[in-house]
Amino acid sequence: MIYLDNAATSFPKPPQVAQAMARFLEQEAANPGRAGHRMAVAVERAIEDLRLKLTRLFDGDDHHRMIFTMNCTDGLNMAIKGVVQGMVASGKTVPHVITTVIEHNSVNRPLQAMLDQKQITLTRVNCDDHGQVDPDDIRRAIVPATVLIVMTHASNVLGTVQDVTAIGQISQEHDLLFCIDAAQTAGIVPISIQQMRIDLLAFPGHKSLLGPTGTGGLYVGSRIVAARMRPWREGGTGGDSAMPAQPTEYPHYLEAGTPNTVGAAGLAAAVDYLAEHPMVGHLAHEQSLCARLIERFSSDHRFRIYGPHNAQQCVGTLSLSIDGLEASDVASILDDSFQIAVRSGLHCAPYTHRRIGTFASGTVRISPGIFNSENDVDRLIDALDQISG
Repeated sequence: MIYLDNAATSFPKPPQVAQAMARFLEQEAANPGRAGHRMAVAVERAIEDLRLKLTRLFDGDDHHRMIFTMNCTDGLNMAIKGVVQGMVASGKTVPHVITTVIEHNSVNRPLQAMLDQKQITLTRVNCDDHGQVDPDDIRRAIVPATVLIVMTHASNVLGTVQDVTAIGQISQEHDLLFCIDAAQTAGIVPISIQQMRIDLLAFPGHKSLLGPTGTGGLYVGSRIVAARMRPWREGGTGGDSAMPAQPTEYPHYLEAGTPNTVGAAGLAAAVDYLAEHPMVGHLAHEQSLCARLIERFSSDHRFRIYGPHNAQQCVGTLSLSIDGLEASDVASILDDSFQIAVRSGLHCAPYTHRRIGTFASGTVRISPGIFNSENDVDRLIDALDQISG
C-alpha cells in the first residue's frame, strides 16, 4: 500500500515510537504523581521531560504551561470554550470571536455551539481563491467586544500556510487572545510561540510530530491567568488531594485524571527522532512531492488543482478533482485497483469547500509524508492518468 493520507495521520511512524511504547508497557507503566515509589517517580520525570521538550520545540517560555491533551480537537475545545466561558463568567459584554472560512470542524463546531447558545457573536473572515487569509481582513473584523482570534496555521484541504506572525501582531496590538490550530504544521513548519505572539497553541501528536494517536497538547501563554480561562475538566491531579476545587497552577489547572502515559512514551520517542532529523528538510521533501503533482496536472484539462499552484506556499497537502468523476469514486478506485490510500470528501472543513466551489462532493486530497518517495508519487500520477481516461 502507498499511503498518501498523512494530513489525517502520519504513517508509518519511526520504529522508535512503537519500541518505546512496548518497552513502557513491559517495564515502566506506573501512574505518575500518584505514589512515591520509584516507578511512579520515573514516569513523572519522563512526562515532565516531554513537557519541556515540546515547550522548547515551539519556543514557549514556561513548560508548566504545556498541557497534555487527547488530540488537537481536545486542545481546541479546551482553549476556545475555556476562554469564552471565562469571559462570560466575568459578566462582560457577550464576547466576539473572529475565525476564518478555512477552519476544520474542530474549530467550527465549538464556535457554532457557543453561537447557537448565544454565548458569543462570531465573524468568519473570507480567504482568497488559493486559501490565503489577508491579515488586514482580520484587522477589519475587530470590534470592541472582540476577545479572541482563532484560526488554523495551514489549511487541511489546500495546504495553504497562513501569515500567523502578522495576525499575531494584530492580536497583540488590540490586546486580543490568539489561538492557533497547528494540526497541519506542528512538527513540519517551524513555530515560535513568542515571535508569532501565540497565546494558545493546540496541536496533535500523531501527525507531523510522528507520534501515536491519542496524544496532543495545548500551550497556554503567560497572558492567560486562571481567572481568564475555565478548566475543561476537573479531577485528580496526583497532588493537593485535600483541596475541594481544581488547583489553579499550571499544568494541574487544565489537566485532570491519569494521562496517556504510553502515548507520551511514544510521542517522546517521536520528538527525539525529529530532533535528529530537522523538520525543514521534511517540509522541503513534502513540498517537492506536491510540486511533482502540480507540474504534471496543472495544465491537464482533465484535472483541477485547488489552492496555490506553488508548493512552497503550502504544507504537503494537495486537493484535486477529475472532470466527470466523483471524488469518492476516485479514492475508491485508487484503493481497490492501485493500492494507494488518499482521502476524499469534505475533510471536516465544509466552509472551505463552499469557498472553493467543491461542496458537497469534496475533493481528492493527497498528502505525502516524509517517508514517501518520488516513486510513490509517480505511481499515483500513473494511476490518476489511467482513471481519468
